[in-house]
Amino acid sequence: MIRAAERVISMWTVVYMAKNKEIAEKLLAELEKNGMLVKIRPITKGAQNAEGSYEVLVPESEVELAHSVIIDTGF
Repeated sequence: MIRAAERVISMWTVVYMAKNKEIAEKLLAELEKNGMLVKIRPITKGAQNAEGSYEVLVPESEVELAHSVIIDTGF
């Protein structure tokens, strides 16, 4: 963790590699529905279209919960 200006900033951790943007966005919605902070980012630089692979990331503190949701929802 990094302390910056009296607040704690968690590191983001990849919890899933989606084969396209549609799958990444579906998982993002499911994780957000469970109250988690989530972000997605393309794996290949410049490949921000729907066909490229994406990483799904959550704060380090939410990794275990994210993995549970991923397993329970069949991702």
